[in-house]
Parts: sequence; structure tokens; C-alpha cells
Amino acid sequence: MGAKLLCLFLASALVAYYIYAPIPEDLEEPWKVMLIMAAFRTTSLLAEAADWLGLMNHMEALMLITDAEYIAPTSDENVTVTDTEFSNVAVRLYLPRKPSDGLRRAVIYFHGGGWSLGQAGMKCYDHLTRWTSNRLNAVVVSVNYRLAPKYRFPVQFEDVYSVTKFFLQSSVLSQYGVDPDRVCVAGDSAGGNLAAAVAQQLLEDSEVKTKLKAQALLYPALQSLDLNLPSYQEHENKIILPKWLMVKFWSEYFTSDSSLREAMASNRHVPVESSHLFQFVNWSNLLPEELKKGYVYTSPTYGSSELAQKYPGFLDPRAAPLLVSDAQLRGLPLTYILTCEHDVLRDDGFMYAGRLQAAGVPVTHDHVKDAFHGAMTFVLSPAELAVGHRLMNRYIEWLNENL
Repeated sequence: MGAKLLCLFLASALVAYYIYAPIPEDLEEPWKVMLIMAAFRTTSLLAEAADWLGLMNHMEALMLITDAEYIAPTSDENVTVTDTEFSNVAVRLYLPRKPSDGLRRAVIYFHGGGWSLGQAGMKCYDHLTRWTSNRLNAVVVSVNYRLAPKYRFPVQFEDVYSVTKFFLQSSVLSQYGVDPDRVCVAGDSAGGNLAAAVAQQLLEDSEVKTKLKAQALLYPALQSLDLNLPSYQEHENKIILPKWLMVKFWSEYFTSDSSLREAMASNRHVPVESSHLFQFVNWSNLLPEELKKGYVYTSPTYGSSELAQKYPGFLDPRAAPLLVSDAQLRGLPLTYILTCEHDVLRDDGFMYAGRLQAAGVPVTHDHVKDAFHGAMTFVLSPAELAVGHRLMNRYIEWLNENL
């Protein structure tokens, strides 16, 4: 009996050690957050094991798990949902059933997942886009762009840009009863990166006559130049998206070559001939004092020119929208940027919001101090959090008032 009790005690202690992790004191529902973190760690460990055993790529293993969250397109009393293709790219289309007094608004949505994971049919994304369509009485196009590691940059960007350009044709807008003056691109995390890049590219495309009304960027990844920002340092091993995982997402976007990932991890991947780009992400000038938190800006340590020549994507504004000049920011549409305090990507959003405002772009920067990366996806049981509902409501309210 004593041996059994000892084993039970040791097992309980091991489980408690694994589940418990220090989390910021200002987060709601801390035990729920800890359980979610434990699930994420377990998933990541399984994927790492599969990669180490040579069974499959780390990202492919994670994708198998996220596939379990897939739901088929299902219409309800409010929204008709179908899977189709726009410009040969898979999309999930949401058409509201409620009558409209005139032409409808439209949102083109790009899901997150580090350019490697996720899909429009995941429960959390289906819920978000379905709710957007119903709440705004809007047409919503959720894009299933192709993913790494099978497809590398710029495929993801080209897919979402192709869908956006197709949808903005006057004949397509007319087919779906959409007001050409009320179209928005939106996305979270890697999807926010894609939305920002699409909005920039549209300004340069003389073939596109319809202008976006708005862009909504939810905790977006906006640059891969400096991966040692204060937010990367402060939250290196924190909730949901630690630095090592964001570095892996960035490097996998361009290649499976471990030399790029290792150079990014040490922040020594930018060649000296690209040094002029650091002005666009110099956090000592672009971040407010309260976010610097005692961290000291140091001059860049330059890396191999060979890496940049082999994988030039990480220096391309289509992958890193913060790298465009101030002149190229002028003319961008009304912008909503959501940032979370407990997020390695926090400073990307802050820098972009500041640069957009300086360029004369109307910006609503919604910074949530008691939230973490990806919080908006946690709105369904069993991983339902109050903060997720709060962030989703703020995003929808902004769209309702501004689109």
C-alpha cells in the first residue's frame, strides 16, 4: 500500500510539474491557460519526436494534429457556407442569409499558423469567419492558401493575393452583391502578415481598380530582420508562441535548411549589404519608452551573404511588410492593429502602427495588456477563454463601425 501511495504521489508531482508553468499575473483564468499551455507543449514534443525519428517534418506532424480540428462546410439559419475556388485557390465562402437594404460589406480573411499550419475549416476559424458574416451581414472569403513545408515563400503570398485580386473584380463583387467601397482584408498572426503584404501590393498594382476600405491585422508577424526585439527577449519562453517556435516558423517559410534557422536564432542572418533595412525596424526609435523595459539596442551583427542569396525571401517586403519605405506606406487603407502584451510579436505591431500613423494612415491600435498571442482562437470548448471572446468582440465592433 505504501509503495502504491508513493508511486501515486510521484506521478501526481510529475503531472503537476508538467502542467504548472509560471504565467503573467494579469491573465484571467490562469489554470485554464496552464492546461492549454501543457497541451501545446505535449503537441510540440510529439511533433519533435516524429521529426527526430525521421517519420515526418515537425510542421507536417503538427498539421496532422490541427487536421483533427477540421469541420466540413456547414450552413445554418444565418449563413450559407461552401467550399469553392477563386482563381484556382481553395476558399471557404460565407454568404449571409439575412436580407440587405443594399450592397453588402466583405471581408477577405487569411488564417494564422506560421505559414505552415491551419486552414479555413478549423473550428476556431470557421467560428470566427461565420460570426463575422452573421454579425456584419457581410460576405466573407476565408482563404486556404498552400502551406510550408511543401510550399515555400512566395507561394502563400501569391495564393492570397490571387484570391484578393480575383474577388476585387467588379464582375465578382457584383455577383455576390458586394459594395466595392466596403471591402477589407484581415488576418491573424501569419495571416496578418499576409493581409499587410496584400494591402501594400495592391497599391502598386495598376490592374486593380477597386481600393480596399480597410485592413485588420491581428497580432501580426511583420518582419524577420531583427528577432531580438524587446518583446522577443521578454517573452522568449512564454505563452503559446516562444521565440524558438517563431524562429522555426520564419525559417520554414523559406527553407528547411537548418543553417538559416540557426542564423535566425542567433540574430545573425542579415548580410551587411542589407544593413540599410534596419532603419525600418530600429526599435530604439520606433518603440515607446514603456516597451523598451531596460533593454539596450545594439548594432546588428551581420551574417552570411550566401544565406541571403540562397533564401532572399526574408528580406522581401512581401514576407516582411515592415521593410517598405515610408513613401510606400502612404495611401494604405484605414487600419486596425491588435497587439497583445504577452507576445513575441508585440513590437512588430507597435512599430507598424507608429510608422503608419507617421505616414498619415488612419490607425486604430488596440493594445491589450492582459492577452497573449493567439488568444482570439480560444473561444470554443474545451479551450474557451474569456479573453478570446473579448478580443473577438473588439475586432468585430471595429469592423462594424469602420467597414
